[in-house]
Amino acid sequence: MPELPEVEVVRRGLVPRTVGRTVTSLEVLDERIIRRQRGGVDRLRAAVEGRRLAAVVRRGKFLWWRLQEADGAETGEALMGHLGMSGQLRITTAAHDAAQELRHRRLSMHLDDGARIDLVDQRLFGGLWATDLAPTADGRPAAADSPDDLLPVDLAHVARDLLDPAADLPAIARELRRRRAGIKSLLLAQEIVSGIGNIYADEALWSARTRHDTPGAALTQRRALNILRAAAEVMERALAVGGTSFDALYVNVDGRSGYFARSLSAYGREGQPCLRCGRLLRRVFHQGRSSHFCPRCQPRRALSPANFRKDAS
Repeated sequence: MPELPEVEVVRRGLVPRTVGRTVTSLEVLDERIIRRQRGGVDRLRAAVEGRRLAAVVRRGKFLWWRLQEADGAETGEALMGHLGMSGQLRITTAAHDAAQELRHRRLSMHLDDGARIDLVDQRLFGGLWATDLAPTADGRPAAADSPDDLLPVDLAHVARDLLDPAADLPAIARELRRRRAGIKSLLLAQEIVSGIGNIYADEALWSARTRHDTPGAALTQRRALNILRAAAEVMERALAVGGTSFDALYVNVDGRSGYFARSLSAYGREGQPCLRCGRLLRRVFHQGRSSHFCPRCQPRRALSPANFRKDAS
């Protein structure tokens, strides 16, 4: 699944190609791609046709356009997108050759400059839908590139991500330490910190020398902060090279792949030497997910009830 860096690459590609453009028509080829839309196709068409696409904003793995009237007035709604397992948002220009039609195209928004935004999704876990905007609970900007504090109401349960200047890392670390679940499961729980998936969780935990099943309540504040900073650092490095692409499903708006797979230290390197100590990396399945780790650098530590904070829950 595309994680924060991959979605941010897409967002940055959409900004110069879509902001300020008007949606002239909506084409839905497979209604399953808008299953999250209350009111169905008619409701989505009413929300976007004739509307101007304003700022493209991202929180975690979600992105959205602010929708405006033709005169620039805010509609109070956002057009949200999620890429799911295999979704792509591609820009097709007016010079597009029909003979090169994109496979698995599910939806297209035609723009006033002749281009179109195509949502391509082989597995149909992604989608687009319109939803209302509401102020954030803390009054801070909704995300790193948001013009104000208005957040799609469907994202009220999704925490800030580590690349958001408004993210409070010490508070996030304290929340991790209140939980008895394994630290990797906590990093993947989007209501604590968003945007981290399997790849970057493994990479952050390898960097912080912490095993995936270490209970959050067993962490010191310093170690919890080190894990969060390691996650932010590895995602920044991935973003700089276009994200992580293992196959043609992970591409930017022009169909190009990212190159961070060449720089991974843990994820996908089962049976290869650890880049720190040379021990062969292992992969185990924990709570339905695979985890890659070094048994020497990330050892299992003996934990007794005394290791847990009294307020853990």
